[in-house]
Amino acid sequence: MHTSVRPTPRKVAVVGVALSDCGRVDEATPYALHAQAARRTLADSGLGRDVIDGIASAGLGTLAPVEVAEYLGLRPRWVDSTSVGGATWEVMAAHAADAIAAGRANAVLLVYGSTARADIRAKRRTSNLSFGARGPLQFEVPYGHSLIAKYAMAARRHMHEYGTTLEQLASVAVQARANAATNPDAMFRDPITVDDVLGGPMIADPFTKLHCCIRSDGGCAVLLVGEEYVADCASEPVWVLGAGEHVSHTTMSEWDDFTVSPAAVSGRLAFERAEVTPGDIDVAEIYDAFTYMTLVTLEDLGFCAKGEGGSFVEKGRLLRDGELPTNTDGGGLSAQHPGMRGLFLLVEAVRQLRGQAGDGQVRRPDGSLPELAVASGTGGWFCSSGTVVLGRR
Repeated sequence: MHTSVRPTPRKVAVVGVALSDCGRVDEATPYALHAQAARRTLADSGLGRDVIDGIASAGLGTLAPVEVAEYLGLRPRWVDSTSVGGATWEVMAAHAADAIAAGRANAVLLVYGSTARADIRAKRRTSNLSFGARGPLQFEVPYGHSLIAKYAMAARRHMHEYGTTLEQLASVAVQARANAATNPDAMFRDPITVDDVLGGPMIADPFTKLHCCIRSDGGCAVLLVGEEYVADCASEPVWVLGAGEHVSHTTMSEWDDFTVSPAAVSGRLAFERAEVTPGDIDVAEIYDAFTYMTLVTLEDLGFCAKGEGGSFVEKGRLLRDGELPTNTDGGGLSAQHPGMRGLFLLVEAVRQLRGQAGDGQVRRPDGSLPELAVASGTGGWFCSSGTVVLGRR
């Protein structure tokens, strides 16, 4: 009987990361931010643009990523336009890593840029209550069921089920701001207190303003390559060890449990494929459009038991020098949040593993650099999740 030996998949590394200008960027287009981030990422990698044969992009233009590739002067033979909200970039990174490992691409650029803040200030767009009124969403839209209201209801359910307090949720924002204080690219760096969070204007009960992510401009890019390209790179490689993705619902009536996010599945898959456990992780970068998102994702990734997120976060564990440094750049609550922020999580995770985070650098108890990081993105209102485990080994 004839048997064939399946070739060993290529290892995949992140060799370039960079941000575009971020924060308040009034004079740039989203395309320009894409290009700026891409150029800086190539410079970080030390590779030429001719090596790129894959591109992944979402959120811009009618035919993303075709328009972005054209603007960047690229003609890729592998593309991904997956759009699942904030989890998009972790899902795309998983797809790109699979493609590279299988030999369908050699070097894939993930790139994003948005002028969400500037567009509103210039009245080029307005805020919106919902994502649309067609398909399943039509049954919720008539009730004014906004995105933030859905997160707020989920937070209230967690509070009801497990006794999670407003002070515990507020501590997530306080720690994010403390981490932002050492990040020169963060939009807000002044310290805040739990009382500051609780005393702010109400946005959607129980969320006051500081429970919610900021609105900024900005972009970033990440370059993944096959292992044979690493020797020609200017920076230390960070390896993609495992990834997982999961979608659960779009209408709230189809969400089985408001206290469980799809990270419960994507995280388990990522850790299993990376052959590590949550206890091995040195740094966590977690999507934080709202404070509750951080808390419940920490539970679902396995850093604490279900219902124990409140007591876990209130003890300062998320600080840069805490037990589990989380959102070390300040996250979407303080650093930047121009829209689908998931790609920023990968950038910060790579910088931490490389030792390039400056005054915000995480160190292990023995003073060494972190070895393992997890980036977990969330899309919609806990509709989707992508989780990626990265390592220096």
